[in-house]
Amino acid sequence: MTKKSTLQVEKANVHIVNWLKTYAENAKVNGFVIGISGGVDSAVTSTLCAQTGLKVLCVEMPIHQAQSHVTRAREHIDQLKSRFPNVTSVETDLTSVFESFKKVVPNDTNESTVNLALANTRARIRMTTLYYLAGIYGLLVAGTGNKVEDFGVGFYTKYGDGGVDLSPIADLMKSEVFLLGAYLKIPDSILNAAPTDGLFGDDRTDEDQLGASYDELEWAMYEDEANKSASDFSGRQKEVFDIYKRLNTTNKHKMDSIPVCVLTKSLK
Repeated sequence: MTKKSTLQVEKANVHIVNWLKTYAENAKVNGFVIGISGGVDSAVTSTLCAQTGLKVLCVEMPIHQAQSHVTRAREHIDQLKSRFPNVTSVETDLTSVFESFKKVVPNDTNESTVNLALANTRARIRMTTLYYLAGIYGLLVAGTGNKVEDFGVGFYTKYGDGGVDLSPIADLMKSEVFLLGAYLKIPDSILNAAPTDGLFGDDRTDEDQLGASYDELEWAMYEDEANKSASDFSGRQKEVFDIYKRLNTTNKHKMDSIPVCVLTKSLK
């Protein structure tokens, strides 16, 4: 179910960097701030931002983070700072903030619902931190979402990691992000790691949560764009297509504009 990419990596690299630089200069800001997770999306995004020559602030925001995630994030930041003099970093440990939040909110519903709400809360606390830093340093918050996550299955937190100023890699499939990451010389430890959002404080991967791999979901997204339906497939293909359609439908509220109640002229 894997589609061979036709991405022209070098040209795509140049295009995205020029787009980022032009946008920032038109917005009259100093550069970009990016949350670094130890995953490929934030590694690629921060490298692209660094290539603009503008100020780049990489932010570690651990909340009960797995040591492997912390190690990969620091390896990437150290590598990026050694390659680009315009890159700086800061660590903001948000674990105590998260624990304080948990103490003052109700948690009397079922455990799985509470855990999901708290996972999304982690992402929203991080978003607030990034915008604080963006505000005091005159930076734009660079998003790290890719196409299949942002516009396919909606695998992000609304007003969390989805709360950004611009999205430089949101037209790239996950497989294309990996291709670009290899071209950009992202550390192998990141390129070889199983993708995970790290929001639950355990070792579950994105595939564990989604029920399908990114390659499978990309295939389903292409098939959906070609107006295929579940009846066109059988076996694992049908299973994956159904998973994609279910997630796409459930998470539409994240991808669509916020609905606005429009009043008729007679009411004004």
